[in-house]
Amino acid sequence: MNINFTTATFKDFENIPGMDMMERADIYYDFLEYMKKNGHRYRLQNNTGCSSVMKVGTENVTKEFISFVTSDYLGFTQHPKVKEAAIEGVRKFGTGSAATPLIGGYYSYHNDLESKIASFFGRSADEAVTFTTGYTANSATLQILLQKEDIAIIDMAVHASVYEGCLLTNRKTFPHNNLEALEQILKLSKNQFRTKLVVIDGVYSQDGDIAPIEEIYKLVQKYGAYLMIDDVHGVGILGKTGRGTIEDTGLLDKVDIITGTFSKTFGNLGGYVIANKKLTNFIRFQSRQQIFSATITPGTAAGTIKAIDLIDEEPHWRLKLWENINYFKKGLNDLKLDTGTTCSAVVPVKIGDLHVTMDCGKMLLERGIYTNPIMYPAVSRKDARIRMSVTAAHEKEHLDQTLNAFEDINKKLHIAKK
Repeated sequence: MNINFTTATFKDFENIPGMDMMERADIYYDFLEYMKKNGHRYRLQNNTGCSSVMKVGTENVTKEFISFVTSDYLGFTQHPKVKEAAIEGVRKFGTGSAATPLIGGYYSYHNDLESKIASFFGRSADEAVTFTTGYTANSATLQILLQKEDIAIIDMAVHASVYEGCLLTNRKTFPHNNLEALEQILKLSKNQFRTKLVVIDGVYSQDGDIAPIEEIYKLVQKYGAYLMIDDVHGVGILGKTGRGTIEDTGLLDKVDIITGTFSKTFGNLGGYVIANKKLTNFIRFQSRQQIFSATITPGTAAGTIKAIDLIDEEPHWRLKLWENINYFKKGLNDLKLDTGTTCSAVVPVKIGDLHVTMDCGKMLLERGIYTNPIMYPAVSRKDARIRMSVTAAHEKEHLDQTLNAFEDINKKLHIAKK
C-alpha cells in the first residue's frame, strides 16, 4: 500500500492493511525522515528545564527559544520552594517507592499527598486516590468502573486517556458541548445500561474552551446518570480560588468523580481521582495500575504538596498568568488570527490547512518561537492549528516577539481570518 507523505498524518500509519509490525515501522520511519527534511519535527530535545525560554536541540545545534509547549502554567516546575520540597523529600525517603501501593509501596508521603489534594477540593482525606500519571488516573479509573453492562457517554473532544479507559465498555460520543445531543443519548440509554457515566473535560485541551458544567450536571441528575470531569487545564487557573472550572458552579462537592494531573499547574508528575470514599476505596483495591504499577516517588510527592499550598499562599502567579493570557489573546485577535472560543491558558491559532499549519510551525521555530502544530487525529482533518500554552513565566517582551513573528508569517501564509 502506498501512502502519500505530502498528505499523510500520524493516524494513517496506525494499522496499514497487509503490513506486519516491522513493515509499518519501516514506512513510518521513512515518513519521519520526510518530515525532518521538510523542517517539520516533533520530539525535539529540550536541554534546559520548563520555562518561558528554553534551549532546544535541532540539527546538533542548541538554540534558545521562547517556549509555548509546556503546561507549566504557573511556573512551579522552577519555583524555589517546590524544588526545595522535592529535594527534602528525596533526602528523607530516597528516590523511589520500589513497590506497588497494594503490596508495600504505599508510604506516609502518599497519604500526605492524597490528604492534601482532597483538602484542596474541600473533601476528606479518604476521598482521593493518586496515580503515577494523570493519563492513568483517567484510563485506569474508567477501566475498572465500567464494564460490558455499562456505558460511557463522552464529549467527542475529551482526552485520549478517556477513550482508552472506555475500551472495555460501551461508548457513545456526543458533539462537543452539544447539550441536545447529550440529552438524546441519556434518554435512549436510561433503561439499557447498568451504569451511565457522562465524561467531560472542564477545559478542553485543544480549543481551551469550557464545558457547560451546570447544564450537564442537571441533565445527569434528570436521567439518573453519573458525572466525571477531567479538569487538568482548569485547576489552579480558573475558579475564584483556583479550584478550577467546577468551583464557580458550586458543584465541587456534588460532581461524582473529579480527575486531574500534577504535571501541569502543580509542576510535578502524577494524577488523582476525587470521589466518595467508597468509590476511591474500590479503585485502590481493584485498579490494575494500583495493583501492578509502582507509586509516585518521594520527591515528586513532596514537591506537589508544596505546589498545592502555593495556589493559596502565592495567588499573584495566577494573576500574572491571566494578565499574560488577556494580553496575548488581544494581540492575536488584533492581527485577525482565529483563537476560537478559548477561555483559558490554552491559546490556539486556528489555520485549518495541515500544510499551512506545519509551515507556520516551521517559520515560528526559525524566528525563535517554539510551539506545537496540532493536526489529525488530535483535531479534525480540517481544523489544524498552532497550539500554545501561556504561562505566568512569560514576560511581555516574549509575547510581543511572538506577536511580531505571527504578523510577519501572516504576510507570507495569509493565515488571518478573512
